[in-house]
Amino acid sequence: MNGARPERHWAEAAARDHLERLGYRHLASNYRSRGGELDLVMEDGSVIVVVEVKQRKDVRFGHPLEAIDARKLRRLRHAATHYAHAAGGGAGARLRLDAVFLLGDERDYSLQHVRDVGW
Repeated sequence: MNGARPERHWAEAAARDHLERLGYRHLASNYRSRGGELDLVMEDGSVIVVVEVKQRKDVRFGHPLEAIDARKLRRLRHAATHYAHAAGGGAGARLRLDAVFLLGDERDYSLQHVRDVGW
């Protein structure tokens, strides 16, 4: 194993499947830049959507939404802007930040998709 957490793979795959069923188009997974990592990069019409995927087995230690704080949002915005420039979209690219939260495990989970969690 290369150090990746096993739950990350299934959670990101579940999030991607959900978004593709909604009509989003997959552009990248685990995009890394100096400023951070983007779990998923999708396209919703003409908008590049950066998707933060958070999974927890339960809410005993808080809801996954609580993991997206102001610092995390800054890092995501920075990495999203880097992606847009690298992909040729430049400063004019329309960007949005969504989050997909999964509670449970690979066999039994609930999924919540929140659009526009902050830019």
